[in-house]
Amino acid sequence: MAEQSDDKTLADAELIKSDAVEETLESSTAQRHGFFTRLYTGTGAFDVVGRRKMWFTVSGLIIAIAIASIAIRGFTFGIDFQGGTKVSFPRGDATVQQVEDVFRETLGHEPEQVVVVGNGASATVQIRSEMLSNDQTAKQKDALFNEFHPVGVDGEPSKQAISDSAVSSTWGSQITKKALIALGVFLVLVGLYITIRYERYMAMSALATLVFDLTTTAGVYSLVGFEVSPATVIGLLTILGFSLYDTVIVFDKVEENTHGFQHTTRRTFAEQANLALNQTFMRSINTSLISVIPVVALMVVAVWLLGVGTLKDLALVMLIGIIVGTYSSIFLATPLLVTLRERTELVRTHTRRVLRRRKAAGADVPEAADEETTADARSEEPSEREPVALAAKPAPGARPIRPTGSRTSRPSGKRRR
Repeated sequence: MAEQSDDKTLADAELIKSDAVEETLESSTAQRHGFFTRLYTGTGAFDVVGRRKMWFTVSGLIIAIAIASIAIRGFTFGIDFQGGTKVSFPRGDATVQQVEDVFRETLGHEPEQVVVVGNGASATVQIRSEMLSNDQTAKQKDALFNEFHPVGVDGEPSKQAISDSAVSSTWGSQITKKALIALGVFLVLVGLYITIRYERYMAMSALATLVFDLTTTAGVYSLVGFEVSPATVIGLLTILGFSLYDTVIVFDKVEENTHGFQHTTRRTFAEQANLALNQTFMRSINTSLISVIPVVALMVVAVWLLGVGTLKDLALVMLIGIIVGTYSSIFLATPLLVTLRERTELVRTHTRRVLRRRKAAGADVPEAADEETTADARSEEPSEREPVALAAKPAPGARPIRPTGSRTSRPSGKRRR
């Protein structure tokens, strides 16, 4: 019996030594790879989860700026939300100042906004004002025609080239209410789906990420002064769906990596989640780039060629949303998920086991976990102790290079955990 015990001790020591060599080689392999190689292959140690406090701080600052801008500056609502009258006509040689002067001289007050949409021959002038009566609208159109002689589709000056639209404030409030209802229904359905498909912690993280995307995009609109129109709401729901898609891709890989994680001491839950991020980096980047290209093309067509304001509003919110959604799905969703899961007893116990094995193998263990790890090691029954220990924190995604003959001394029937 004594000889068998000694043989087992020697075998365990050899196993630990072999694992230590492999982990050292993994780290050196990851370090030898260049930045783009590590990014493309998912083999290189971008420690996003480990630095989650920094990303939480950055995200918190972004949210603070967005909320401050919304509270101080507010939004520039389009006519469909705010109500009012909009008159537009081909620009020709008219300038914004000239149009404002004609409006003021005709109706006796300033317009709310005069903008030029598009470039070249397709450029149009749009005038927004408070709700005007039919007589006031007709008077304004006559004054604009007499001053600028806008050209119609037949190439001749025509009063038909001047168009107008009016939206009452009641209709605007109804549009706003319906937009908020649509947003609320979207968030509820998303939460239910992720809870059923994955787990409640992933649902909480995904919803928090969507709130971040929504608040940040709204903050950008408030800060820059972009007009909020129905096309903006449609685009916002679209990019929230894109952000959710990107987040679910990462969560799916996290679920795959952490399946049965409690049965191994190779990596902690946080390290497995970080590995999932490394493995999906290129997928997220490629998806974002492929999505941005047609959106940029849409903006070029809408602004420089056609001068269509609706297309511009749609493309603008989608461009901002894709950028924000890509950031949040990588640097916010998974770190937040890890933070929530580390509060559970299962993950905390497993993390202590991993640190305990590394400490037993002579690896550096954080001081905060040192006392707790030692106490757990003393209270653990000998029969529960596993023979495998890791020498150091493995580099996320690094492929091990096994030295020749490193397994020759490993007893038959022994499997690495």
